[in-house]
Amino acid sequence: MRFFGIGLHVIIAIFFAVHAVRTRQGMYWLFILFVFPMLGSIVYLFAVYLPSLRQSRGARAAAQAITQFVDPNRAVREARVNFDRAPTVQHRMRLGEALLAAGDASEALEHYQAAANGPFANDPALLLGLGQAQFAVGDYRAADATVSSLFAANPQARNQGAPALLHARALAALGAPGARAAFEQALTCASDVAPRCLFADWLAAQPDAADRQRADSLYGEIVHDAKHWTRHAREHNREWLQRAQAGLATSSARR
Repeated sequence: MRFFGIGLHVIIAIFFAVHAVRTRQGMYWLFILFVFPMLGSIVYLFAVYLPSLRQSRGARAAAQAITQFVDPNRAVREARVNFDRAPTVQHRMRLGEALLAAGDASEALEHYQAAANGPFANDPALLLGLGQAQFAVGDYRAADATVSSLFAANPQARNQGAPALLHARALAALGAPGARAAFEQALTCASDVAPRCLFADWLAAQPDAADRQRADSLYGEIVHDAKHWTRHAREHNREWLQRAQAGLATSSARR
């Protein structure tokens, strides 16, 4: 593959050369990268770049993103092999988690439901995964019931980001009166962007002008914070940033 006459291996070498300069690697790496662009890039990848990722903040998520890009079915494939070898509840849950992350909510739900019909029925991780799968397939009432079971079995889950946000989303999808309070609770439990953006989406759809103003404020916070995000954070939160920008644009168009 070539871009404007430049080979892809040269572009990769340039990327690693920039990394080498920014991280103050030995200048001999520039010689290796440009004299042997393909081989040099491979050596630099394993000798410098990947080890530096492991030491950096957010490295695990970045590594997962790279793996997802290179081999998007790897997690599901490995989880399925492990489950076939030993069909334990833990392996079934991991397979369900991998399937859900890959977008196959229907099969994920089947595995979570099977796991829930056993001695681990009240396991918090299992109930959370089951609720997320139910929500993903559009069964919001079942998702709400599962979250309620989770909170009953593990009251501390009310103060945890993922369960709190799932609860709010389920109530919002059902049009239940407790959605506002649930979103407020989710905001106090999570530090990521998703709860703010999803709450703003819900507020923007409300008839009260004060709610729409608060939605604009939450959208604005996301857009402002994005200016200070690292490149990885921006990539990780791209969906929420785009939704916040779209929400502000829609609000401006209404005025």
